[in-house]
This record gives sequence, structure tokens and C-alpha cells, in this order.
Amino acid sequence: MPKDIKYFEGVGRRKTAVARVRIYPFSTDSMKMKVNDKDADKFFPVSKMLAAAFAPLSVFGEKSRPEVTVSVKGGGINGQSEAITLGLARAMVKFNPDFRTTLKGLGYLRRDERMVERKKFGLRKARRSPQWKKR
Repeated sequence: MPKDIKYFEGVGRRKTAVARVRIYPFSTDSMKMKVNDKDADKFFPVSKMLAAAFAPLSVFGEKSRPEVTVSVKGGGINGQSEAITLGLARAMVKFNPDFRTTLKGLGYLRRDERMVERKKFGLRKARRSPQWKKR
């Protein structure tokens, strides 16, 4: 692993959310997690979503977690947390390819491609037809 690389980056997507995750393994501020320049605890008010977003870090162990910064845009809070999960897992694989089998087995490297279906003309929503009226 070359020392001239400052960080490893991974991109995760879910619904309309896009997360760019950077891992700084050689940083002195270990275990620091920032999302959009806020502490991760402040960004995710629900602890369940915070735990889901940074779940791939459990592969590192409790003591040797690196500094992580995230830039996330679009979607809702749930889509953003799932996008962070995928981006973090991809960045960890770039950092250490040995993590791939573990992360893949836990399902963190799987892209959930479900998106909102587009609205069609002549319909009220994607599939909902207009209300029928007799007179």
C-alpha cells in the first residue's frame, strides 16, 4: 500500500441519493466520522440509520477504525444512509482487497438498483389511471 495516497474514495448510490465516501487510513484523527461537514451523530438523528450507514467499518475492528468523510446529496435520509453503506464498502475494498470477500458475504457490496418508476402520460401516476366517471 503506497504512502503517497492520502485517501481512498468510493461512490455509493441508492434511489436518488449519491454518496462520495473518503477513507483516510493514515490520518491521526482515527474513528472520526463526518457527513456533509457535520458529525455523523448530528446528521443521522436515528441511531439505527447511523449504525446501518457505517456498518462496513466493523471489518476494521473497534480500535483501528480510520477517519471517514462523506459527501451525500439527493434522496431522503434512508436512501442516503444506504448509499453511504455501499460507498464505504467500495472504498474499503480499494484500501485493502482482502476485505472484499468479507464485505461481499455480508451483502455490503450489492447495489440496490430499485428506482421510482417514471410517470406516464394519460395517467395520474406511474400506473394509477384517472378516476372513471359515468356522467
